[in-house]
Amino acid sequence: MTEEQRMQRELRSVRPRHDDPELPDDITANDLDRIARNELKTLTKENAETVGRHLAMAARVIDEDPQLAHRHVMSAARRAGRIGVVRESLAITAYATGDFALALRELRTYRRISGSNDQLPLMVDSERGVGRPDRALELGRSVDRSTLPPAVQVGLAIAMSGARLDRGETDAALVELEIPQLNPNTAFSYSPELFAAYAEVLTELGREDEADEWLERASRADAALGASGDDDETIEIEEMDEDDDSLAYFAADAGDGVDAEETVAAGEAARVVAAAGLAPVVQTPADADDADDIVTETVDTAETDDESDADETEPDAASPKA
Repeated sequence: MTEEQRMQRELRSVRPRHDDPELPDDITANDLDRIARNELKTLTKENAETVGRHLAMAARVIDEDPQLAHRHVMSAARRAGRIGVVRESLAITAYATGDFALALRELRTYRRISGSNDQLPLMVDSERGVGRPDRALELGRSVDRSTLPPAVQVGLAIAMSGARLDRGETDAALVELEIPQLNPNTAFSYSPELFAAYAEVLTELGREDEADEWLERASRADAALGASGDDDETIEIEEMDEDDDSLAYFAADAGDGVDAEETVAAGEAARVVAAAGLAPVVQTPADADDADDIVTETVDTAETDDESDADETEPDAASPKA
């Protein structure tokens, strides 16, 4: 037995047992999207089916019961802790339950595994959640935004704007949102949230009339997208009668329509979970210098480990607002 194996065995002996939540008969791994199912192919067939069922069940219940969704992803994570979609899902459910420290840690792991920056907005918002808006801004500036898909650029702008608000920099928060995707005439899947965020900052600045206009645009964009029933389609929406020439700059190069599986992070955890998979939470203090130091316990990465690594407590960081 290696030293690492010995330590894992000793650690498991003091961890509480994790009882798998019940899985209904009608849930199968086929309920996951194709990309998530492909990632699970590195597991044995039986294990892949069990992991997939827990992820699919988490996606089903995340809106109504985030804690139950978290438990399902924990069950998946202790069987397949080295799979990217599992760690991503763990981060998403951690965020949904308010465990921003764990969400940040798991998002870092997911980025190392996948090499993807698509969850950068959620990472930035998780930094806000543990009370570090300065580090949130630093993280958001660390990646060239032009390399990100349009929906991720929007999610990042919203998260960065929230960090500016955390610092009391309201004017700068508005500037963060003045991006090409802020197009009042075209509805993308990310448009309603972006328009609403812009309206919120305008309200903070006391510009109530403008805020009302952008809230109306958000409502009309949402209605247009709902009526289309096609997330891949770019919807032209009828603009209000007032002169909007000043917005012409922001309408340029808004990017292509966004696929239904693309993430608009910063509060959109449920949508992401439904598309891919999920993961459970271990609650931790939110005042450590680094998220890797904050999390005192994590899931066992061994596929056959039957013990839980989670030790849940109440979150002590307020949920960030985008």
